[in-house]
Amino acid sequence: MTIDSRQVAAGILQAVPFARTLGIEFVEVAPEADGGVRAVVRLPDTPATHNHVGGPHAGAMFTLGETASGAVVLAAFGQLLDRAVPLAVRAEIAYRKLALGAVRATARLARPASEVVAELESGQRPEFGVEVEIATEDGTPTSAMTVIWTLRPN
Repeated sequence: MTIDSRQVAAGILQAVPFARTLGIEFVEVAPEADGGVRAVVRLPDTPATHNHVGGPHAGAMFTLGETASGAVVLAAFGQLLDRAVPLAVRAEIAYRKLALGAVRATARLARPASEVVAELESGQRPEFGVEVEIATEDGTPTSAMTVIWTLRPN
């Protein structure tokens, strides 16, 4: 699988203006050895996104994680956009440790893309998870998130 990370970043930022508003940056969108996809996105440390204790606001961190998951979905299933629309169905986030400074979200498909595509091709509306870890720049995990996506046939 070949992934054009600049095209994925541009697609997400065009489709989701709020990600632009927060200043989310795309660090990496790349294939993984098992046929999966990994996306890493970054939320810079700016006062406009801070909460009452000086770290990134929970809503900004949620958006960061959802944006990373969307990058994975677009990279893995972008070739299907002419016949299916990716939609986030639900999400869960656990804020585990205070984050200070810039944070990064690393997202990965929870199951092989080929399984999801096979379900879509068999006439089903597949649901699949994207697991996201949010960490500080030094790699200290602060939050974990799961976003469940679907591919709604056109």
